[in-house]
Amino acid sequence: MTQNDSRLMLEVRGLNKRFGQVHAVNDLDFEVRRGEVFGFLGPNGAGKSTTMRMITCFIPPTSGSVRVDGMDTAGHDLAVRRKIGYLPESTPLYSDMTVSEYLAFVGRVRGLSGQQLKGRMDAMFSVCALTKMAGRQIGKLSKGYKQRVGLAQAMIHDPDLLILDEPMSGLDPNQIIEIRNLIKKMGEEKTVIYCSHILSEVAATCDRILIIKDGRIVATGTPDELTAGHRSGSQYTLRAKGDKAALKSGLEAVNGVSSVTAGDGQDGWFDLRISTGSKGDIGEEIFSCIVKNGWSLSELRRDHTSLEEVFTQLTGGGK
Repeated sequence: MTQNDSRLMLEVRGLNKRFGQVHAVNDLDFEVRRGEVFGFLGPNGAGKSTTMRMITCFIPPTSGSVRVDGMDTAGHDLAVRRKIGYLPESTPLYSDMTVSEYLAFVGRVRGLSGQQLKGRMDAMFSVCALTKMAGRQIGKLSKGYKQRVGLAQAMIHDPDLLILDEPMSGLDPNQIIEIRNLIKKMGEEKTVIYCSHILSEVAATCDRILIIKDGRIVATGTPDELTAGHRSGSQYTLRAKGDKAALKSGLEAVNGVSSVTAGDGQDGWFDLRISTGSKGDIGEEIFSCIVKNGWSLSELRRDHTSLEEVFTQLTGGGK
């Protein structure tokens, strides 16, 4: 792809950031397409926030480049800032203002006025479910509502690129579902970069995911590509009725099975876990073994590697 590819909203090329002897971001190279919800993951200290601050023009890179909608942040920082809405991990709020006062203030800073400002404020009250809180002082809001106000300030100027750093922080399960649906809806019209430690939400929300460790990219792809690419073998869970020892030895004889573990039984039913040494699907062979031996079967499923497992493998979290 060329630097001016109109399909791209964000292009990061050879990005580096040093703080003295610390190489916080090390030669990052990636791109985000228009209308994409892009997950940006990494353990604490991996360089996520530093990367976001360079993209949003808070700090300059040591070397490399960032282009937003074709504009280099080094020469068009003000124009780039107008394109971006940013919710940092620590939500920037003025606790002595009411919600309405604060959004009006942010809107004016963003160049909005008159009916345009009112229209955008009304939209944010509706989208972020803040209408009943318009006259409430921000300092007296719950953490979940403060997070909603933070989302509203990031979106009030209708940006093309929305960067969300831990947007689910402080939200209850119902609010998480609402914000997840909101992010998906925004992804239909906007480009969204989503940083979070709630990996199940990232997997459910993002079109593509990038994982970094120690400032370097260690993996990128769709959620399915990441989980499929890091599955060393297949795992199956089944519930069968029969003699425990016979079940175990019979299933161990199925071609491709590397191990079988059986839990405690009840009324002759046993929960079994089967591991294989390859990524191939041998579910049909397992089923045939059960039928051939005259055992009863109430459940057979192939388990999938979770994004949490992939993240742990790639970032060394299990060490």
